[in-house]
Amino acid sequence: MKEIFAGGAPPAPAALAAKVRTLAPSMTRSMQRVAEAVAGDPAGTAALTVTGLAELTGTSEATVVRTARLLGYPGYRDLRLALAGLAAQQQSGRAPAVTADIAVDDPIADVVAKLAYDEQQTLADTAAGLDTVQLGAAVSALAAARRVEVYGVAASGLVAQDLVQKLLRIGQVAHAHSDPHLAVTNAVTLRAKDVAIAITHSGSTGDVIEPLRVAFEHGATTVAITGRPDGLVSQYADHILTTSTARESELRPAAMSSRTSQLLVVDCLFVGVAQRTYETAAPALAASYEALAHRHSPRGGGGGR
Repeated sequence: MKEIFAGGAPPAPAALAAKVRTLAPSMTRSMQRVAEAVAGDPAGTAALTVTGLAELTGTSEATVVRTARLLGYPGYRDLRLALAGLAAQQQSGRAPAVTADIAVDDPIADVVAKLAYDEQQTLADTAAGLDTVQLGAAVSALAAARRVEVYGVAASGLVAQDLVQKLLRIGQVAHAHSDPHLAVTNAVTLRAKDVAIAITHSGSTGDVIEPLRVAFEHGATTVAITGRPDGLVSQYADHILTTSTARESELRPAAMSSRTSQLLVVDCLFVGVAQRTYETAAPALAASYEALAHRHSPRGGGGGR
């Protein structure tokens, strides 16, 4: 697992909470204990020295420092400052309490409220943890791409299709691939001016990683949209866009919340590309709206949206 601090500005307090929720499942058990203490009691842990937090969590000072660096801070002192800021936010009432899991006998109104809260939290966590430098670099590559190939299976495959249909409407040459064999044979033909995007929440989906690896080895610019930035997919990605996810439960599989966060990243990519290519994107969008307008008209006979 990668534990090296990548440099740059440390995450804001809101981003700290998002990173703990996103990265904790992929940490070692000892680092998880530190992360859980940090997330569970920001005010209390902010008051502790590195030795105190190590003793509280039954770990070592080195583990505490490694956890801080994995979360994006140069050292434990910087993490303590962020914890103090997060505690202040919570005390001001801006941080809502975590809702309970959906129960099999919940009234539908409670299901709606709980799902809405989880979706909002997932989006907020993804936005807070998204590396805008990486996002900007990916947008630049897409805007200049000769062609764009997007790989995803199952729920991530639906997100891949969503990105492609958006790019097509602004004149980009783009394709989505869910068949692993076709994805690999497609990736072989990619070159330096092409972009390949892999969408995998786990970061370890072989059917997605293999075509990305082939594209990477053939010189294409590669992008990974993943909930596990330390996963295998990152080895073949020039740019990594990290997504968040809500807690998985019996009635809420991970695919539901991962799809929500992936769609946010996809929308950010699309809007960024549309901005960069506005002179051609705007007329293309207008033309596509005009071409479909009759299908949304009561007289068009093609049905509604």
